[in-house]
Amino acid sequence: MELPVRVCTQELVKLDLEIKALIQDIRECEGPHSVLTQLNGRVREKLKLLRARIEDLERMALEQDRETDKREILHEVENHRKQLISDQVSLRKANVSSKQTLDLVERQELVQPGNVLRQRTAKQDVVRSAGDVTASLMSLSRLMTQQVHRSDETVQTLVTSSQTLTSTNEEFKVMSGTLSMSRRILTKYNRRELTDRLLIILALALFLATVLYILKKRIWLPF
Repeated sequence: MELPVRVCTQELVKLDLEIKALIQDIRECEGPHSVLTQLNGRVREKLKLLRARIEDLERMALEQDRETDKREILHEVENHRKQLISDQVSLRKANVSSKQTLDLVERQELVQPGNVLRQRTAKQDVVRSAGDVTASLMSLSRLMTQQVHRSDETVQTLVTSSQTLTSTNEEFKVMSGTLSMSRRILTKYNRRELTDRLLIILALALFLATVLYILKKRIWLPF
């Protein structure tokens, strides 16, 4: 496997670990909502970068000369896309869990007396956070749809490559059979040629013997 492919694969693993760490931070976030929004922004940037690197790896796979290398790298691409979808699902669940925790904390704070201004601010934060989470979930839904479509394309590419290999294998089998038959024909021809040469030599020897016999009879014939 080429060096650029290995480097890209290492970057994908690193990005995936960073995304998982941020998702865990979101799951454990206890407020305020601004922190949750900031964490989601960082995760979205990492997901965007991860998606771009997956596309780079797929492009490298399609540029491979050897079919085996191409299939191996495309398999890696498919695995990373599945991992990306898994991270997106985990992010959605983490946001839902964190939002529930924040809502519970804010409700407990709102029941305290003499806190009207704080109540209004908290309600505004809740509305804003709900809107951010909704927008994030919609974005994740769109991204997951795109990833599923790309995964289908990758699978189709793998199927096409498999069909090409099968066809090539069948052609090799036909060529092998043809070569084997040709070898047998040549062997048979060589044997027949050797037999023909022996017959020619025997016929020539017989002819010479006959000529010598006739000459001997004529030379030694008494007058």
